[in-house]
Amino acid sequence: MTTRLANRAAQVLPWRLDCHVAAGNDRAAADELRRGLSARRPWVPARWFYDDAGCALFVRITALDAYYQTRTEEALLDACIGDLVVSHAPTELVEIGSGAARKTRTILDAMDHLGTLTRYVPFDISPGAIAVSATQIAAAYPGTRVHGVAGDFAHHLARIPRRRAGDRRLVAFLGGTIGNLEPRGRRTLMRRLARRLRPGDALLLGTDLAHDPGVLVRAYDDPEGVTAEFNRNVIRHINTAFAGDADPVDFAHVALWNARAARIEMHLRALRPIEWSIAGLGIVLPIEAGAAIRTEISCKFTRAGVEAMYADAGLTMTGWHEDDLGRYAVSVGTPS
Repeated sequence: MTTRLANRAAQVLPWRLDCHVAAGNDRAAADELRRGLSARRPWVPARWFYDDAGCALFVRITALDAYYQTRTEEALLDACIGDLVVSHAPTELVEIGSGAARKTRTILDAMDHLGTLTRYVPFDISPGAIAVSATQIAAAYPGTRVHGVAGDFAHHLARIPRRRAGDRRLVAFLGGTIGNLEPRGRRTLMRRLARRLRPGDALLLGTDLAHDPGVLVRAYDDPEGVTAEFNRNVIRHINTAFAGDADPVDFAHVALWNARAARIEMHLRALRPIEWSIAGLGIVLPIEAGAAIRTEISCKFTRAGVEAMYADAGLTMTGWHEDDLGRYAVSVGTPS
């Protein structure tokens, strides 16, 4: 069911949130979860990381020493965003997977400095995260319209609000999130994002690069155990959404490098035999001791691979910015 938190009193709520997700109330998401958990090799869609607790844990992850991705991406944005904004003069920023909107300020500052900024559209799975960031952004950029969309980018990109005539759009999809999708899902998503663009628009994409597996594994298995807690929170989220009864402490966090697929995988490995009853999905999942549920993939890329993704979506890669260690890249794609 779609609900709308409308801007009924501008002086109280100077932003709008359209909500298209609700725990246990999204049939497509429930069907996908049931299918994943019932598979011969069980897996969970990545969206189940991101309830409000999961979003808060991920913010903590981004500040960890082992998690180089966020600070590297921020440095690259600082170095390239000024030229990008001058070149394209976007009037609105659409941010896919906006989360806490930590990196958003760099982009919005550049647009505001140029005098083109009129609207910010944060798109995220967590309504709570959007509410917090929308409040902050609306206060920091008076006069800028903030129109949040709470949805799953696999299903709700068409809900991004229409632009006004003459507006130019910058779509930002950062954090390496594109790597959380299998190849078919990446192709579909890139094509859907491309359909949100017109001539003169641009897509800003963050991708983690294939490099030292030891460094990569540490980024997903930090000594502080924050990523382990983030991983186990998947169990809590599913329990809450669908009346499940598994205890998260009965699962161990596992992160490993899959060299053949060039990706990190995260799993939850059962520490004892478990029968996980999930009433809202109508299933009981027997899990043997030592058996695992895959909770995340994080694919790593090369420049040629990213360029091919753009081309398949009908876009041309017009910018590439890579850190000195060859770990991370921010790229720009425009309609061909």
